[in-house]
Amino acid sequence: MSTTECPTAGSGSTDGHSDREVSRHDGRVTTSTTNDKAATLLGLHSGPGFVIPNAWDAGSARILEQIGFPAIATTSAGIAWSLGRPDGGAVDRETMLDHVGRIVAAVDVPVTADLEAGYGETADDVGETVGRAAALGAVGANLEDVRADGLYDIEEAVDRIAAARAAAPRGAFVLNARTDTYLAGPARDVFDETVERAIRYVEAGADCVFVPGVVEEEAIRRLADAIPGPLNVVAGLASTTDAPTLFSLGVKRVSLGGSLARASLSLLERAGRELLGSGTLDFLDGAISYADLQRRLDS
Repeated sequence: MSTTECPTAGSGSTDGHSDREVSRHDGRVTTSTTNDKAATLLGLHSGPGFVIPNAWDAGSARILEQIGFPAIATTSAGIAWSLGRPDGGAVDRETMLDHVGRIVAAVDVPVTADLEAGYGETADDVGETVGRAAALGAVGANLEDVRADGLYDIEEAVDRIAAARAAAPRGAFVLNARTDTYLAGPARDVFDETVERAIRYVEAGADCVFVPGVVEEEAIRRLADAIPGPLNVVAGLASTTDAPTLFSLGVKRVSLGGSLARASLSLLERAGRELLGSGTLDFLDGAISYADLQRRLDS
């Protein structure tokens, strides 16, 4: 990792959200403030590297929390699939925020929200989306720099990051700026374009930079060295490199995107095919028992 580390999370309330406690377990509240959770999430980026799994509903979030993950991300893809829709803007802002709120309320660990490109045409729209996510108790978000017709112009993308930062001050919210250069294919050298955008996004207030689609280990190492902040890479999609290897390359944050949701839906499909084909129940081998699942979700 090079140059600048993530800033230290502050403790003062600046926008009215940082002292808000998130409801959990039939209306009871946790003792951790959102500032505490933001500090926890931000602090993970200063360590040797961490995996953050992506939940698509309250139940999956509870299971991932119980396993021991210190923070959870949402997945716009998984949420869309759970609604029977494709990923990529098919779910409107109100619906997505409703699901984010349910996930936040279900767990005590920090939650960062996948907000796609911010659900709006303007920078002000992005700021409103981020502010609403923070009001729900989310303490971080991913924001993409791509729309249906390709990458946003870099100046417009920077304005959108700056609006997000203004809506959720540093220290109370971890802003993960995603650049889709490796997926959208810029006209010029993809590495140089990625680094330029990353630097500008950090200058505009991003705490970390997310680069999906990069696969080659040497390219990942070079990006980690060149980007002035923690690097997030997604595993299980274009890249199947394991987390320890990614950490050795300088990656600080490894997310899964929709991979866990895909794995769950794949099991469902295999189970359905077995039932339809042979009527057997081999798919239940190793499954959590009804009683155990009841106990876990009643705690």
